[in-house]
Amino acid sequence: MSNNPEGKKPLVVVAMSGGVDSSLAAFLLHQKGYPVVGLSMKLWDFKEVGGQLHPDGHCCSLESLNDARAVCLGIGIPHYVVDLKGDFKKEVISNFVEEYLAGRTPNPCIICNTRIKWESLWKKAQAVGADYIATGHYARIEFDRKPNRFLLIKGVDLTRDQSYALWGLTQEDLSRTIFPLGDLTKKQVRVWSKEYGLKVAEKEESEEICFVTDNDYPRFIKEWLERQGPGSRIQGQEKIEPGPILNLKGEQIGKHKSISFYTIGQRKGLKIAVGRPLYVVRIDAEKNAIYIGENDDLLKSSFEVNNLNWIAFDELDKEMECEIKIRYQHVPQKGRIYPLTGKNVMVKFNHPERAITPGQSAVFYRGEVVLGGGVIGRLIEE
Repeated sequence: MSNNPEGKKPLVVVAMSGGVDSSLAAFLLHQKGYPVVGLSMKLWDFKEVGGQLHPDGHCCSLESLNDARAVCLGIGIPHYVVDLKGDFKKEVISNFVEEYLAGRTPNPCIICNTRIKWESLWKKAQAVGADYIATGHYARIEFDRKPNRFLLIKGVDLTRDQSYALWGLTQEDLSRTIFPLGDLTKKQVRVWSKEYGLKVAEKEESEEICFVTDNDYPRFIKEWLERQGPGSRIQGQEKIEPGPILNLKGEQIGKHKSISFYTIGQRKGLKIAVGRPLYVVRIDAEKNAIYIGENDDLLKSSFEVNNLNWIAFDELDKEMECEIKIRYQHVPQKGRIYPLTGKNVMVKFNHPERAITPGQSAVFYRGEVVLGGGVIGRLIEE
């Protein structure tokens, strides 16, 4: 990041969640002499999402907004709260519910990054004259002169690396983004935050999806549909209704409450006793059916990935070997990707992987560099 031609450092807006990561990101930028503004997003209301609030406050809770304000006050930078509830409901929550109703398992944090932080929030940032947006993500950005592209790189702390959740960022997004924590470990962030006297230095982190405050997805989906009423764009298109649980021979051995309450690899809640562990291995939305099998039945090698966004290059024009990550906690594994029509590829792991889940993201790596990513579509039987 360089000074502008007038010799003044560019204005940076920091997305402030009220947590330790974004707080230290704002502090470090201010310490380096950049004019900084903290923006916190109001994305949902508790009365709409229900559940039970975490005692330390989730993202967007009053407690978290107050923490962000207090940190900015301590640093000596302006802080504003921006209302993005309409965008969040349309882009993130509606997608979350629709995907589960269709038998897929979405990742709302990835959609929030691309649609809310780097689109809706950026518009608000521009309104205050921002040149850059910064977040507390553990990732790095480098500019490679040879292909003339910005590259997304894993964070130094591989136990906290968040590049997986950022595959949707475009070249334009990356060109105006700063990740101040990309070269730090989580331990360093905690230590430095305490040394600098940040109010949230020891604040615990929530791992649940922010708007599902009690981590009860079935409760949330059911109540959300009831609240929206018949006029919503979800209500009426899909319904919560029971259906058959089938074994892999197609024989009915039980009944489910709704396909929206299950995900690939799930074991709990099946209520079928056969003397050995059983798992959800396939969800058929057309038949409103769930197929269950044993652990080995979850092992698959080939699948399609759709809605691709390439970062390291414009498009994939021939097959390529790389490492593929299929969920946030998954260790990338070697495989090959093959171009199909449009923004689609076929992926084939060198060795079968467990619980490849439609709706989740597949992200492609070459070492530390993110090549691109997309959404897992249909599995390919071999």
